[in-house]
Formats: sequence, C-alpha cells, structure tokens
Amino acid sequence: MRFAVVRFGGSNCDRDTWHVLQEVLGVDTDLVWYKEGLPRGYDAVVLPGGFSYGDYLRAGAIAARTPVMQDIQRHVQEGKLVLGICNGAQMSAEAGFVEGTFAVNAYPKFLCRPVHLRVETVSSPFTSRFREGEVIRLPIAHKEGRFITPPETMAALNREHRVAFRFCDEKGKVSEATNHNGSLESVTGVLGQFRNVLALMPHPERASEEVLGSVDGRRIFESMIRHVEIEG
Repeated sequence: MRFAVVRFGGSNCDRDTWHVLQEVLGVDTDLVWYKEGLPRGYDAVVLPGGFSYGDYLRAGAIAARTPVMQDIQRHVQEGKLVLGICNGAQMSAEAGFVEGTFAVNAYPKFLCRPVHLRVETVSSPFTSRFREGEVIRLPIAHKEGRFITPPETMAALNREHRVAFRFCDEKGKVSEATNHNGSLESVTGVLGQFRNVLALMPHPERASEEVLGSVDGRRIFESMIRHVEIEG
C-alpha cells in the first residue's frame, strides 16, 4: 500500500498529513513535489490544505491546472482514491473531480475553529469507519469554503448519496446557525461521481491524535486504508 501527499508552493498542511499517514498509521507515504508529477503508482493521493499560489484568482484554481493534475486525473479514472482537504478540496472542484464550487464564505473572513459535522453516508471509501448520522468534530480553517452548485446538481448529489458531511450542532441538527460559511444545504464534504474522490473542507489531519483533542479525523484515513486493503 502506498499513498502520496502532493505539495504545491503555498501548501502548509502537507507534512501534517504525511505525519498522520506515515507515522501514526504506518502507511508508506511519499511527499511529492508537484513539478515531479506522480513518480510511481499510488493507491491514494492526498491534496493537502494551504494556500497554493497564494489563492491568486480563486483558491485552488492555478494548482488545478498544473501538469501533475493530468497524472491525478488518470489516477482517478483508474478508480483509485483522491482526498482533497481544504485547499485540496478547492483544487478537486476546480479540476472537475467533484461537482460544485467552494466560494468565498458568506461572511467573507477567515474561519478557524472546531466544528461539528454529521456523517451523511458510510457508503464510500472515506466514511466506512463511521456510522450514518454520527456527529464528529473536526477543525476548519478557510476563507473560501462555501459550497455552491446549481439546484439540479444539488438534487443529484442528494439522490445519489454523494454528500459525505454537513455542518451541524453537537446533537446532529443542521440549521442556519450551524452553517459556518453559508454553504448550500450546509454541505462541507462531497464525493465525486464514482465515489473515489472526496473534497472535504475541514481538516482530518488536525484531529487524528489524542493530543490534538480529537481522533475523529483519523477514521477518514483508516477508511481509505481499509478500502485499499479490501480492494487490493
């Protein structure tokens, strides 16, 4: 089993993510500089958080158009996993790996706080270690995380159970008060068409060890590992 964490100029969560995968969970994980492309085959690729290209134009827009994304597109087409975290989620949307856009927050300021999420589906390689409807706690850290998409696309995402996580309160209630960035239907994690891509605004790598106050995020990585083990 081999994972890659792809680094761009401006990535700042790459080593955190590598640490969780390599040192906490024991997965053979490469830190890959984007100019090198994907140097070998991987079971999963993680696009980490940060501010690639300083979020110039739109967050993730330039990174999504670099040559390494062609390698990652082929990786996706082969049915392998991609997890886009925060800036990586923005890249995933810009690259067309998932439907929708992550736009500037409804109140346009940087948000950095722990939040509650409701698990909307366990039928994915990223959520199988959860229970449907379970409430978990992860931190957010973004200014451009408001999920928007046309009504017909949102209807399809709901119909196909491709919303992975929604903002909620500690009891699992979804409301305007708990919708931290104004996302459509409180969506903060969405799956690609074939369910092998997850674009996720909260940071699971920041909630993967007891010392950080939560290990809920670790189960996303554990779900990916479990999927690779089962699928071979």
